[in-house]
Amino acid sequence: MTQLHDHINLLSKLDVRKVRNAYQVWKSYRRSKGSGGYVAPGLPLSIAIEPTTSCNLRCPECPSGLRSFTRPTGMLEQRLFERSIEQMKAHLIYLTFYFQGEPYLHRQFLDMVRYASDRRIYTATSTNAHYLDDRQAEATVRSGLDRLIISVDGTTQETYQNYRVGGSLDKVLTGARNMVKWKRELKSKTPHLIFQFLVVGPNEHQIDEAKQLAKDIGVNEIQFKTAQIYDYQNGSDLIPENPQYSRYRKNALGKFELKNPLLNECWKMWQGCVVTWDGKVVPCCFDKDAKHQLGDLNEQPMAEIWYSDKYTNFRKSVLQSRSNIDICQNCSEGLKVSLTDG
Repeated sequence: MTQLHDHINLLSKLDVRKVRNAYQVWKSYRRSKGSGGYVAPGLPLSIAIEPTTSCNLRCPECPSGLRSFTRPTGMLEQRLFERSIEQMKAHLIYLTFYFQGEPYLHRQFLDMVRYASDRRIYTATSTNAHYLDDRQAEATVRSGLDRLIISVDGTTQETYQNYRVGGSLDKVLTGARNMVKWKRELKSKTPHLIFQFLVVGPNEHQIDEAKQLAKDIGVNEIQFKTAQIYDYQNGSDLIPENPQYSRYRKNALGKFELKNPLLNECWKMWQGCVVTWDGKVVPCCFDKDAKHQLGDLNEQPMAEIWYSDKYTNFRKSVLQSRSNIDICQNCSEGLKVSLTDG
């Protein structure tokens, strides 16, 4: 029932103009991948925008955690954010406040959530939940945030810290309880609370325990996410034994390879994009270092970037040979895996 409420909430953000644009996006995608030709999409339905690249943890497969970015690090300026939202509010349905980093480290994060929510845009974020004290939990519920994904990658501190290096599971669970408490106090159905369990070798034995933990705390949903491993060919302790929870498989040579067949199509390229904290527009969340910059919101509106020759050529390259694009070579888009547990 809670997932139904979330779906209804998302649909409530729609109007005639957004529906027409969404249909145009879907139609252009179907025609482009079906005919081998290119059909320009409608305007983006969703974007992910990066509040900050800063993070308090040091997760081993994350550029933020490894402090390994070659691009600049910093904080999203609220003026840039508001100007961009004003340009996109007529067609934007879904806004994710996350790319790299921990969103709650940005002091104006919840102000930006409120700004987007007031313009009838569905808002979501992902957090390691170390900053969800009682005050922040109340402020989060009051902000109008529609979806909050909380990373819970273990049911004991020993297991949790194997991946979430420097983290405290107790803080995470306290933050989740604070969110449940304030939703009840304020009689709010939002945000939809999701436990996200990144399945890796050290924690896969705790999947059932994680389901029970989610139920005991009272979050709305738990999702099990497959992990991206950068140097996967020779194997890794992080690759789980259960193939259901892995993006990789062993081939005849004993090496690991991506399960995804990497067909020459990608829905993400038609329906949305990612914006870095400093306004750079990149194709998707697999471009961690923003190597494929397609535009800059400091210099151009999104509509100009979206229909630019540079963006058009990138989409065409996906239709022609997706497997030759570096950021696509470890991609899960198109991999048929369902790991949600309501």
